[in-house]
Amino acid sequence: MIEQLQALDRWLLVAANSHRTPALDKWMVFFTERFVWFPAYLMLIVVLSYYYGRRVRLLLPLLLLSVGLADAISSRFFKPYFGRLRPCHDPDLSAALNLVNGCGGQFGFISSHAANAFALAVFMALVLPRRFRVAKWLFFGWAAIVSYSRIYLAAHYTSDVLAGALLGTLTAWACATAYERLAARFWPAQEVESGV
Repeated sequence: MIEQLQALDRWLLVAANSHRTPALDKWMVFFTERFVWFPAYLMLIVVLSYYYGRRVRLLLPLLLLSVGLADAISSRFFKPYFGRLRPCHDPDLSAALNLVNGCGGQFGFISSHAANAFALAVFMALVLPRRFRVAKWLFFGWAAIVSYSRIYLAAHYTSDVLAGALLGTLTAWACATAYERLAARFWPAQEVESGV
């Protein structure tokens, strides 16, 4: 069973990595680069500060905690503990891969990019009011593209990305739940809208 899952993991990776074009290479590198998203993160902080007012002093630290926990757990615990080589470091596989963006660190389980992206997306989906459905879908679309880019660029297997998405979802759920409870306690007179 484990061997079949590993074979599926490799097949999915090779399928994603081999269906390439120069234009798609550029887009996948763009989506995987963390620093290119800083202007969008800054805009998100401004919008949240405007919309949530005083509550942003609670919301932003919990959002950062959600992403920070996902990142720390994935990179400082899972990767060294499991020691699973990234596909691009696998000597049986790397020669056949298209490595347009280099390879990165040695170990890949679990994907920090996926964990961080889904921590942000799920947190926002849980705390934003229901009327922001389009924004919620945009967050999930962004997280999905970031995650797919890691498979396309042969930095992670599909299972690395799925496990990262699960970890990010769990940290987001914990932090969003803390936000809802603490906001109701600190600002009981205000209606604390959420997407839950």
